[in-house]
Amino acid sequence: MAERPSGARALGDGWAWQFVRTLPVLMIVGGLLFDYFTPPAFTAVPLFVAAPLIAAPFVSLAGTVRTGAAAVLAIVALRTASGTLMHVVPVIEFFTVLTVSILAVVINGVVRHSNEQLASARFIAETAMRAVLPAPMDRIGGLRVAARYEAAQADEYVGGDLFAVAESPHGVRLVVGDVRGKGLQAVEAVAVIIGAFREAAEQEDSLECVAQRLERALAREGARQRGIDPVEGFVTAVLAEIPPGAAEVRIVNRGHPEPILIHPDGTLDVLVPSVPALPLGMDLGVWPDRADVWGLAAGATLLAFTDGLSEARDPQGVFYDPAARLRGRIFPGPEELLSALSDDVRLHTGGKSTDDMALLAVERPAEGQPERRTTVKIVGRDARASEGNPSR
Repeated sequence: MAERPSGARALGDGWAWQFVRTLPVLMIVGGLLFDYFTPPAFTAVPLFVAAPLIAAPFVSLAGTVRTGAAAVLAIVALRTASGTLMHVVPVIEFFTVLTVSILAVVINGVVRHSNEQLASARFIAETAMRAVLPAPMDRIGGLRVAARYEAAQADEYVGGDLFAVAESPHGVRLVVGDVRGKGLQAVEAVAVIIGAFREAAEQEDSLECVAQRLERALAREGARQRGIDPVEGFVTAVLAEIPPGAAEVRIVNRGHPEPILIHPDGTLDVLVPSVPALPLGMDLGVWPDRADVWGLAAGATLLAFTDGLSEARDPQGVFYDPAARLRGRIFPGPEELLSALSDDVRLHTGGKSTDDMALLAVERPAEGQPERRTTVKIVGRDARASEGNPSR
């Protein structure tokens, strides 16, 4: 299927698109009726001129040609019926409509060419982003893992949200972060963070040292770019480490939304850091990192996310509260958790998210745990209120 012109994509598939799509036809039909039933002093030529120009940015090349041809034939039919086709004014009207119709075809071609260039640039950016941010394997170091990146706009995939999971001699280590800004500069920063994390996760003895390696990587990148404004170039991040065979998770939070620990029975804890810390890139060598340790029972799931989730708003401006929405819910696994969470936040916002969202869920399976368990789906706020206690 041919790609729609940009104007049509901007209008979407609703009533606005249908109206614009039929407007040129309505103008030509209305012009025919107006010109036929009104005195000769009145003319519908402006409607015939406007119809192909309106069609050009919103319909296909064939549709634009058909609209222009219909406008030209309309003026010919009207003037033939009145016996004035070869008079001076009708000839001028004919060439005016014909010229504008040809111009509309040219405009349509320019718009389509621009769309192709934009689609090519978007494809390159998306490919680069997927190369920088590959989806992790579903099992790493004995843990079940799921991750996803959802852009605020359906046709965009270039942002500053990031995640990575690595198996190291010290256990499974992960990072979820958010680079301030969007576009290719944000992708560059994401590449710096992900590259530094993969190297540090393998080499550093402690999670605190991993965080400091990310600091130094950002500092080097800032020097390479002749300095990054600490207010504009910071990265919020949460780093976690699950040692092999240990029922615990160690977390360093650098100004990022607190992750959530979901227990097998549906209860949960919001993992608030004992000592708040500034984002990466804002306090190199000034603020020592300190990891907090939390119990990670068999069957529990660690959920980390970016502020595209926690700051999503409904039409009334109410923020999405992932802890409240998840409390009391049980899911077959991390992938099902993220799918339900994505659907629920989309329901909360009415499909109008304004920020990208990265989600990462890591589950420590219970010994002998079946592949699937009983699940209770997340439901909308109104339906959930009617249930009574959501933790039942």
